Amino acid sequence: MVMNRIAAIGFDLFNTLITLDPPALNEAMDRLIESLEKHGIMIDAESFRKAHREAALRFFEQARLDGRETHNRFWISAALHAQGHDFPPEDPRIAGAVEAYFSVFSEHCHLIPGSTETLRTLKEVYPLGLLSNFTHAPAAMEIIERLGLVEFFDVVLISGAIGYRKPHPLVFQKLAEGLRAETAKILYVGDDPEPDIAGSQKAGLQPVWTTYVRDHHIPLVQSILSSPSDPEDHVPRISTWEEFLHLLGMKR
Repeated sequence: MVMNRIAAIGFDLFNTLITLDPPALNEAMDRLIESLEKHGIMIDAESFRKAHREAALRFFEQARLDGRETHNRFWISAALHAQGHDFPPEDPRIAGAVEAYFSVFSEHCHLIPGSTETLRTLKEVYPLGLLSNFTHAPAAMEIIERLGLVEFFDVVLISGAIGYRKPHPLVFQKLAEGLRAETAKILYVGDDPEPDIAGSQKAGLQPVWTTYVRDHHIPLVQSILSSPSDPEDHVPRISTWEEFLHLLGMKR
């Protein structure tokens, strides 16, 4: 089986190793708005939320076209501009709002059952890497540190720090470089069909589609750019970590 020829394994983060409580995004927006108002930027909350989402969609669509990562500071600046405020993305008040927004995340992230034990088992055999699409890298690092995941990875790559996001091939190449393995000998495990599965496959890696969150009916936060269709049938699919270890011919 092709799985016997792998030299390293890469993982997505959200809905692959961890989940985020759906209410977190509303609470994050509340904190963002509170931060702006605390610094004297008075806005209409509802119209700001709408403008912020529209801006995020525009910037994400551009990211889909060229692969370059966007950032929340651009969405906030654009949303404020729509309300008649002229604050550039680099304004420290916007930076403060970004930090306020992401302060919610680590409080609402949870490990998918078995993730730690599975990583510990795999670490004895394979180099492991983490590659996540996340606009604000410091917040992502805080999450994986709080959940005790850092120790398992030889390389941690966050799109907000790289400047490019999945499915751009550059990020998968950086993963291969960090793992010191040929792309063809790397498994990449992820939940999102376009960036994780199609992206890794196009870059020459071997994708594995995890549907734990879907199959266990766990409430999840839908990405603005969630893929519309499932991967091709020949892509291995797992619903539990036990199935993944079986795919590898390993026993816990």
